[in-house]
Amino acid sequence: MTWTEMQPLLRDACLDTLFMVWWSTVYAVVGGLPLGILLVLTDRGALLQNVLVNKVLGAVVNLGRSLPFIILLVWLIPFSRLLIGTSIGPSAAVVALTIGAIPFFARLVETAVREVDHGLVEAVQSMGGSTWTVVLKVLLPQALPSLVAGLTTTVIALIGYSAMAGAVGGGGLGNLAITYGYMRHETGLMNTTIVLLIVIVTLVQLAGDLVVRSLSRRGGRQAAPVGLRRLRRAATAPVAVQPVPVRAEPAEAAETP
Repeated sequence: MTWTEMQPLLRDACLDTLFMVWWSTVYAVVGGLPLGILLVLTDRGALLQNVLVNKVLGAVVNLGRSLPFIILLVWLIPFSRLLIGTSIGPSAAVVALTIGAIPFFARLVETAVREVDHGLVEAVQSMGGSTWTVVLKVLLPQALPSLVAGLTTTVIALIGYSAMAGAVGGGGLGNLAITYGYMRHETGLMNTTIVLLIVIVTLVQLAGDLVVRSLSRRGGRQAAPVGLRRLRRAATAPVAVQPVPVRAEPAEAAETP
């Protein structure tokens, strides 16, 4: 197969892969971010302590992470057909990719949020901050670099998952490599597909590392809410010592002759 013949196939396969990875990443963030935060908030001693809810959520996340993705793909074929009317193509693959990525990203969110200094949470609570205030003003801003790093890991995992989706007709570079590279023994096309996947993964990792470094330089992990910064300054400000007035001793009365 010549390069001219491979170009349209590679272009369409790349677009399908980017389509699957983009939308599954969006849905994974929408579902995984609140799920990971709930795992932290409902833990023992946390703001919304609820052992039963925490155990149920943890079991669901563990179940989603324990299934190999290729088995999850096949298992979700009837559900994809029921949800969007088809089990073949990039749109059908997004369903399985999303369900596989949500528990994966949720655990990364949980790990990132747990790294936040608990003293900051207690300080905001002492100033009357609600649970929403703690989440939006402390947990998410302080954990942002780690969240971006976790999101980068999730996107790279989704790229690998999207290649697996080609085994069941999901489209993308994985389907191209199986259909032409494996079944038709087009070694050149197979090698080109591998190089493209490596390039995409490398670009995603470089972009994620750049964003994490930028957030860290801005003090993303150390930045605290304005009220909390004022509280810190007030607590660490030197206390002015007032001089103690010295009372003058009365002059001794002159001795009378």
